[in-house]
Amino acid sequence: MNSGRTVFSQVTDFLPLKEFRKCVERYGGNRRVRNLTCMDQFLCMAFAQLTYRESLRDIEACLRAMGPKLYHMGFRDAISRSTLADANEKRDFRIYADFALALIQIARPLYADEDLGLDLDNTVYALDASTIDLCLSVFPWAHFRKTKAAIKLHTLLDLQGNIPTFIHISDGKLHDVNVLDILLPEPGAFYIMDRGYLDFARLYTLACSGAFFVIRAKSNTRFERRYSHEVDRSTGVICDQTIVLTGVETAKDYPQPLRRVKYRDEENSKTFNFLTNNFNVLSLTVADLYKNRWQVELFFKWIKQHLRIKAFFGTSANAVKTQIWIAVSVYVLVAIIKKRLNLTASLYTILQILSVTLFEKTPILQALAQIEYTKKETPIDNQLILFDY
Repeated sequence: MNSGRTVFSQVTDFLPLKEFRKCVERYGGNRRVRNLTCMDQFLCMAFAQLTYRESLRDIEACLRAMGPKLYHMGFRDAISRSTLADANEKRDFRIYADFALALIQIARPLYADEDLGLDLDNTVYALDASTIDLCLSVFPWAHFRKTKAAIKLHTLLDLQGNIPTFIHISDGKLHDVNVLDILLPEPGAFYIMDRGYLDFARLYTLACSGAFFVIRAKSNTRFERRYSHEVDRSTGVICDQTIVLTGVETAKDYPQPLRRVKYRDEENSKTFNFLTNNFNVLSLTVADLYKNRWQVELFFKWIKQHLRIKAFFGTSANAVKTQIWIAVSVYVLVAIIKKRLNLTASLYTILQILSVTLFEKTPILQALAQIEYTKKETPIDNQLILFDY
C-alpha cells in the first residue's frame, strides 16, 4: 500500500467497485443526482460506522474538518448533512442491500476452511432474530406494540467465520417462524434454530428440499417412540430415538420419522430435547451443533455494541434499512480485510484501530499489525550511593 494515502482510502480499496456500480445502475441510484452520489453516500455512512459518529451533524463536522483530505479519501463532493439526510430518505436501500450480499459472496470463500470443531463437511447455519426497540412517535411505521415500535433483524449466520448470508429487516410484529417462508434452503446444509421456529409444516418443507435441521422440542410435543439407539451416557447423551409425531395436526404436517436426542448439560444443570431429520451424524454431534447456535447470539450482541444500528440518522423505513445494510457491509468488509491481510487481531481490535487511524497516511498493514511492546530493563550504572556502609 502507498504510504502517502490515508488508511480510509486503503480500506476502500477492498471494495468491489464494479459490483457497486452494477447495484447503483440496477436501481437508478444516480439518476438526476447533482451532489452526493451513491458512492459518496456509502463512504459517508461507512465513515460513520468506522468512527462511531452519533448524528448527521457529527458526520458533517468531522468530514469538513478534514476538507483537504476528502478528495484523496474518495469523496467527490462536499458533505452536507441535509443532502445526506435526503439521500438516506429517498435513495433505494436495495442498492446497499445488494452490495452487502456481493461482499458476503466474497467473504464466505475466505472463511470456508474455518474449523467448527465438528466432524462435518456440511455447511452449518444458525437462524435467529434480534429486536431493536424504537420510539413509536418517531418511527410509527415500525409496528410492534401499542406503546412501542421496533424492527427485527432476521439473520442466517454461516458459522464458518460468522458471516451473515441472509438478512431480512421487518417490523417487530413479524413472528420469527415466518422467515422460513422466504428462506431458500441449501441442500445438504444444517440449519440450527431455537424453539421459536418449531413449525412442523415449514420444517417438512425444509427437509423435502434436502436440507437438515436441528431444533429444540417443546415440552408439549406429542410423539411415539419407534426405535431406541445405543448411546454413551458418559458424554451427556441420555437417549437417541427414532420417533413419529402423534399430534392431530403435527402428524399431518410432518408425516415422516424424526430423530430425538436428549442431552444433559452438567455444566449448566439443564436437559435439552433436540429434533433433527438427520439420522447419520453422531448423537453427540447433534448436541454440539446446537451449542454452536450461540454464535448467532454473540453476533447480534457484537454488532449492536460496535456498529451504529441502535441509533439511526433518519426516521423513515428506507433510511433505517440503508443504515443497517451499510453497517453489515462494513462488518463484512472488515472480515475480508482480516483474511486478505492475514491478521491475527479480532474484528473488534481492527475496528478500534481503524477508528483512530482513518486519516493517517500510513500503510494499512502497518497500522493494523499487532506489535508487542516489551519494557526493556537496562541496568543503571551511575546510581548514586546514598549510604556508605
